[in-house]
Formats: sequence, C-alpha cells, structure tokens
Amino acid sequence: MAVKREQQPLGETLLFMQQLWDLAHALEVSSKRMGRTIGVTGPQRLVIRVVGQNPGIAARDIALMMGIHPSTLTGILARLEKSRFLGRTVDREDRRRARFELTAAGRTIDRTRKGTVEAAVRRAPAKADGATIARHSLMVQQLIVELARDDE
Repeated sequence: MAVKREQQPLGETLLFMQQLWDLAHALEVSSKRMGRTIGVTGPQRLVIRVVGQNPGIAARDIALMMGIHPSTLTGILARLEKSRFLGRTVDREDRRRARFELTAAGRTIDRTRKGTVEAAVRRAPAKADGATIARHSLMVQQLIVELARDDE
C-alpha cells in the first residue's frame, strides 16, 4: 500500500519557474499554429517585422535587435528567403554583407495582425495597470541578466 503524502506548496521560486515554462510552452504552441495558419512561425514573423521597419537592414543588425546569435538567424533568413518573404541584396560598400528587404508576400505578413503572438502580447497589457506592467518588465529584464550569468 502506497503512503499518501500531502502535496507541498511549490514556493515562490518554483511557482514562478512553472509559470515561465508555461509561458515558453504557450509561445511554442502559438508559434507552430502561426506557421500553419499564416505561413511563418513567431521568430520568422519577428524577423519580418524588424525588416519591415528597417528596410535594407544587415543580418548582423537583425541579430542584435532580436538578441539572438547570428548563426540562429541564418536559418530563419534562409527559410524566409526560400518562402519568398525576404529578398537579399549585396551591400554596395561591403560586398561581404547582405541587406534584406521584404517582398510583396513579406509585406502582407508584416501587415497581418490576427492570429499572431504579437496580437496576444498586445492584448495582455490591456488587462493590467501600468505599475504592474512596469514591475513585470523589470522582473523579466532582471531574470534575463541572471540567466546570462555563468557563475552559478
């Protein structure tokens, strides 16, 4: 006969970690749904949005704006080019550097709002006050800094 134990409360730290994993999972599910419904994933759409706001941007600058490693971005750019959402031109001043612009199909995705992760992120703050949003934003920024530390 198994001994039944009372479930212990998670505590603040573990509860917060559970919520972060839930958020990561929800982002992944939404991103895959976007891939099926509008033709691009969440990260691909973010690249499209960045390029749409910065026509002629270099890959290095996209990676910096998104906070991702350039090698991660390379695959995203390749898929977007293959799908004809992005066009690539060679920089006139530095022929080693590529510049990216949206194609007509990319501009359509850039204008799409319904069914995107971005739409959900835009709706969520409407359900909280400014002080709550500021506190959570600060907490996320602090968490990013702590996760980047490699000393613990």
